[in-house]
Amino acid sequence: MKPVNLARKLAQFSSHWDPHVIAEYNDNEVMVVRFQGEFPFHLHENTDDFFLVLEGEMIMDLEDTSHPVGAGELFIVPRGVTHRPRAEAECKVLLIEPKGEPNTGDAATAAAKPRI
Repeated sequence: MKPVNLARKLAQFSSHWDPHVIAEYNDNEVMVVRFQGEFPFHLHENTDDFFLVLEGEMIMDLEDTSHPVGAGELFIVPRGVTHRPRAEAECKVLLIEPKGEPNTGDAATAAAKPRI
């Protein structure tokens, strides 16, 4: 048991769309990630998707609408809803997902999730 410094964890990598696991609780992984540009539209059949913007701003595109999400705000995409996060300028985001959940909703196209 010890505090996790989010800024220090984010300073360990500079790649975009590359989630890094920084903690686990119950059956969930807590990750930090940098966003810039557009992620592909995708969905998660069996779980909601949790995004907390730490720095900057992202846009969450849904099938029929878009929502800006700024620093200190969170957005939860319900399971089964097609979505795409994007960011014009780099933003830093905290994600929470069940262990083993592919970030694209499909294990064949998902990014690895290294632990830092």
